Amino acid sequence: MILPTHNLSVSPSPRAPNLPTDHTLTLGHLYSLFPDRTDEPHALEPIRGDQMPEPYHGLLVHSHHMTVTVEQFYGQPVNVQVVESYHAGDDYARKSLLSLRDSGKIVQFGIVRIDLNLLAPLVRQQIEEEQTPLGRVLIQNNVLRIVQPVGYFRITLAPKMAEWFGLSGPETTYGRVGVIHTDGRPAIRVGEILTPVKMAGE
Repeated sequence: MILPTHNLSVSPSPRAPNLPTDHTLTLGHLYSLFPDRTDEPHALEPIRGDQMPEPYHGLLVHSHHMTVTVEQFYGQPVNVQVVESYHAGDDYARKSLLSLRDSGKIVQFGIVRIDLNLLAPLVRQQIEEEQTPLGRVLIQNNVLRIVQPVGYFRITLAPKMAEWFGLSGPETTYGRVGVIHTDGRPAIRVGEILTPVKMAGE
């Protein structure tokens, strides 16, 4: 499924309000730069990691890149499609979908906000090109990084996101928000929502 892409490139301006780097980070903070928030989940319930059922617990409650985790779970590489982006100076944000390379099935939504000033020029360039999943960019460039989940949640999908996921209507799924520290600095804030996983027999 190919979706229209919306780019919100603006002239460099005073940096938008700083995002929190600790446990006060929320999905709403990450959506704040985007005028179109119709895909934002309607109902979000914060939960502890140990309250999350499988297979979501194994997919989300860890300190690894989601790119690697979903590729291992589904047994094939993923591609990225950016559906909306924002760029003002060193402040960059985007909404994107990860899809399985073989089938095209959407398996994850991501929303990130990045301080590009904290990244090496080649890493910055590859992120701005929007052709490679973020985790793969960081791994392939050997960026020293720590993935720090700071919150987990159960949500009801908005109809728009449910449509992206190929669902007939809103369903319940799970996600997380976190901070990625590169070279010891909090460069990336990220929110990740999984496509509902159908297990055998369901």
